Amino acid sequence: MIVSIGTSGVVSTVSNVPTADPSGIVAGFADTTGRFLPLVCTLNAARVLDAAATMLRVDHAELSALALSAPPGADGRTLVPYLEGERTPNRPHATGAVHGLALRTSTPAHLARAAVEGMLCALADGLDAMIAQGTTVNRVILVGGGARSEAVRRIAPTVFGRPVLVPPLGEYVADGAARQAAWVLSGGQRPPSWTVGQVEMHEADAVPAIRERYAVARANVLDRAG
Repeated sequence: MIVSIGTSGVVSTVSNVPTADPSGIVAGFADTTGRFLPLVCTLNAARVLDAAATMLRVDHAELSALALSAPPGADGRTLVPYLEGERTPNRPHATGAVHGLALRTSTPAHLARAAVEGMLCALADGLDAMIAQGTTVNRVILVGGGARSEAVRRIAPTVFGRPVLVPPLGEYVADGAARQAAWVLSGGQRPPSWTVGQVEMHEADAVPAIRERYAVARANVLDRAG
């Protein structure tokens, strides 16, 4: 499974069978090789990190360090990242929310951790939707600008519950399109070879309490006023 953390979040894979999700959460696409490309998209991804960094008046490296200095689950502080409304779930007028605010969680580290975990939990909901469609998820390949964050890379396995592989940063959508174009022009039976480079692997024990608390919190948000 590929999880891309950019302006929006994307959870996608390649399948030999089509998907049919009556809820509309999993969108069905196809490619010219005869395979299928199920996909889940969220509106809020890397911009959640931008917003947290702005609130804390730190850069992204400092935000990452703060997040990693707080414990898994942020001592119960939970952020629901619907900062631009949301499409998955279908809450176009929703706003973000912070839950579990207490004296001991009123720290920059707890907010930073909650922002990273909340964003990842929203993407993990996308993984669940794909699994409900019959997809097996053995590992997650993490790409996009959000993957630059050390905190995201290290916290992701605790939320996704699976090993996380991070290839070198690159424009993989553009690279893939160029590779397909080169394949068409060459007329060959197979696409041209593509070397990705050194891939990082991150593994950690899953922390189910993070997602359990998020599942309760995500239902408790306010819509935009006016």
